[in-house]
Amino acid sequence: MSFDLEANIESCDYHTAGEPFRIVDVGPMEGETVIDRRSWAEKNLDNLRKFLVQEPRGHADMYGGFIVPPDDANGDFGVVFFHSDGFSTACGHGTIAVVTWAIDSGLIKSKSDVIEVVVDVPSGRLFTKAKILDGKVESVSFENVPSFVTAKDLEIDTKFGPITLDISFGGAFYASISTDQLNLEPTSEHLNELIEISREIKAENLEFAEHPSDERLSGIYGSIFYETLEEVPLHQRNVTVFGDGQVDRSPCGSGTSARLALLYEEKQIKLGQPFLNSGIAGGVFRGQVIEEKEDTVITSVEGSAYCCSKNSFELDPRDPIGLGFNLR
Repeated sequence: MSFDLEANIESCDYHTAGEPFRIVDVGPMEGETVIDRRSWAEKNLDNLRKFLVQEPRGHADMYGGFIVPPDDANGDFGVVFFHSDGFSTACGHGTIAVVTWAIDSGLIKSKSDVIEVVVDVPSGRLFTKAKILDGKVESVSFENVPSFVTAKDLEIDTKFGPITLDISFGGAFYASISTDQLNLEPTSEHLNELIEISREIKAENLEFAEHPSDERLSGIYGSIFYETLEEVPLHQRNVTVFGDGQVDRSPCGSGTSARLALLYEEKQIKLGQPFLNSGIAGGVFRGQVIEEKEDTVITSVEGSAYCCSKNSFELDPRDPIGLGFNLR
């Protein structure tokens, strides 16, 4: 498949707790499953990804998803996630956004007060529920793929000194770092330092981020810098830095699942107890562990998304900027 970048490309943009999500349907892709289609998109749609996320149409922290068919007839649709550094395996805020869009747009039709939508993503199948209030999507929760811990109390050296981190999986692998040890807070004032540390962590190529069944899900995707605001109910705030220094404005949905796996193992929360997770832009996700399954946990994460723009993009062949650029 070749995509004509000179043709108009339609998108619908949502944000979830301040984090953008650009929704685009470019038609079918090769592959039997969504993770196969992600692999195909990496080879065939990278220019389109750059076109959609780079300036002047996007920015360094832009995020989005291509709508694709589900893995089988039991799913409603699938999503191939993309951002300014490539194609990701999971995206919780994007899942919340795309389910909201699917109902808003009429792709999913129901008059129920709670609408169940099955979404296939590269990391697996997500069972979601949208709560409807006055005809509008009030919130979306998703039951995530199994989350698990792979390493605790790892110490690495950084230019800011030695730090201790944990590694867990919530659809992607994340390093969790308490900001208490950094003398920093997970706020916008300290973003530059947190981005530098996240890049150092990613450069370590830590061996504890190997997925047991699919190597395409392996590798540290992001670093979660967190602090505890309240103990009961447990309420934390974080900045998640993913890719090559991209900052998640939301509390990070797949990262919330990764945090829940750690918190459950550390006995900071129990089965069914709420976990409130705040992001840098002030939005909050509500998470919980809903089931213990062998050496993993099944988590649920809930948040709200809102439509913020509908766009028609085009590329003038005379434009010297071409696919765009990133300033950082």
